[in-house]
Amino acid sequence: MSAESPLLLGVAAGFVGLLGALIKYAGAVRLIAGYDPDRVTDEAGLAAFIGTNTLYVAVLVLSVAVVEYTDPFDGTAIVWIVFTVGVIGLTARMIVGSRRYETSE
Repeated sequence: MSAESPLLLGVAAGFVGLLGALIKYAGAVRLIAGYDPDRVTDEAGLAAFIGTNTLYVAVLVLSVAVVEYTDPFDGTAIVWIVFTVGVIGLTARMIVGSRRYETSE
């Protein structure tokens, strides 16, 4: 195990966490991919929903960094499988859940 992987994952977690905090607490909805101000009906609700889920992704990345650092699974791929499933699940949740903050045309 090298120390580079957990360090890089920690930096990535910090970056994703910063984006989540900017979206949730500063209302920077323009950071959301596909954001269309003409279709959004509840900008504050969308910012809270997407920002919170982005913070969940940051926690997931940080968790992988800790697991990579401590290496309790002796180099198995189970950590990355759980990470991939988690990110895909959170992404799907954000895509489906964000529809409630848009007008239907």
